[in-house]
Amino acid sequence: MPLPSIPSGNVASATASTGFNVANSCRFNDADSAILTRTLGTPTNVDKWTFSAWIKWEGFGGDTKIFSAYVDGSNFGHIQFTGYTLSYNGTPSAGTLTTSRVFRDVSAWYNIQVIYDSGNSTEGDRIQIWVNGVRETSFSTETYPSQNQDGVFNSGQPHGVGGRADSSQFWGGYMAEVVFCDGQAYDASNFGEFDEDSPTIWKPKDVSGLTFGNNGFYLDFEASDNLGNDANGGTDWSEANLAAADQASDTPTNNFCVMNPLDNFKNAATFSEGNCKLVTASSPYFYNTGTFGLSNGKWYYECKVASSAPSDYNIIGIAGEIGAGTAGDAELGGTGTYGYGYHGNDGKYISDVPTGGGAAYAYGATYSTSTIGVYIDLDNNKLYFTKDGTLQNSGTGISIGTSPPHGVFFPAGGEQSTGGSATLEFNFGGCPAFAISSGNTDGDYGNFEYSTTITGDGASKTFKAICTKNLAEYG
Repeated sequence: MPLPSIPSGNVASATASTGFNVANSCRFNDADSAILTRTLGTPTNVDKWTFSAWIKWEGFGGDTKIFSAYVDGSNFGHIQFTGYTLSYNGTPSAGTLTTSRVFRDVSAWYNIQVIYDSGNSTEGDRIQIWVNGVRETSFSTETYPSQNQDGVFNSGQPHGVGGRADSSQFWGGYMAEVVFCDGQAYDASNFGEFDEDSPTIWKPKDVSGLTFGNNGFYLDFEASDNLGNDANGGTDWSEANLAAADQASDTPTNNFCVMNPLDNFKNAATFSEGNCKLVTASSPYFYNTGTFGLSNGKWYYECKVASSAPSDYNIIGIAGEIGAGTAGDAELGGTGTYGYGYHGNDGKYISDVPTGGGAAYAYGATYSTSTIGVYIDLDNNKLYFTKDGTLQNSGTGISIGTSPPHGVFFPAGGEQSTGGSATLEFNFGGCPAFAISSGNTDGDYGNFEYSTTITGDGASKTFKAICTKNLAEYG
């Protein structure tokens, strides 16, 4: 089961089927300065436009641009997160709105919509921000343009998706269904819907029938070799620091597990690549957890230990307690983690239960830089590991407890270190942080480096990617 979302987050198909399926998203890694840019032409109506995008962000605060227009430091427009608030800014005179509430849910997808309609006779309707089909009405900053005020957006100026159009202040996370309609003030029902089967879940709709106008565009990210393709048939966007590997199957209709930067107070790791890559602090003695907790079913993920300092002891596995609930230092499998970890330094597995205290047991091969496959069988309460595709302990599984504090186990990885840092690259099947050379599907939605089927304790077992469509069917 996924972690409960903070209000406004949307795990979509975890609990509801969708009539319209979003196939792909694009991962923007801010550390790579990834961005799409294009100079727009003559607008249908510079004073009226609608922007909509589905986003799943890394959530680190700062100024991160989702959509922007930029002439210079005095003439710009942007839709962005400022810290953890959402804002529209049309400097110098096209208005500013900054939400009073904050957005911190990194486990879920949001639909962000902004309407600019300066010709509207009602001042308060000239700019509107909608999130998951609900209009934002409380703002810490709230100014509106004068009637018929032109803005920088939708003018013949450079625009950017995933950063400021002069290539700065980059977005970190995923985007899907990025839509801009020139000359239209479309309400939220054109981009998503609540229905009788899921009255509290905002789900995407097919936007191909909308009127886009001269400058309108539709980015569906379905062409991995041309992520800037305008599916509406307009001019393609120029790509910078984006590659085919940044096409993701993590979407608002099939949400994948990633690592959770909100559970990072003690480990102080640095997150990137859509929260699938983390670099640990210089001397951690702790672990990080994933965004989804699991209570039943068979699940697989893999973690590539891309780099490891000489004094690092990497530990990959599962935790029954998020790091914020564990007192003091604790390696994965240590006291208070209710977890189990495959220890790279000595090849043993560490277990907090049943004996407690991080007891170590003989298990498999040592590793420093390898890809560790984690097979979580919660139907039979067994845990298996592979090292670079080789099943450890002759396929005999580790018996795991059934009563973690929150009733679920989380994917987890970290270190038992006295110095140096490690780079851990996770693949939950939706958008791996490392290049896949072979490609093995789970038979449904996930794609992995190594097989999701093993012979464990004498029986053939197939495991699934941790995503909402699989959870709905197998969880």
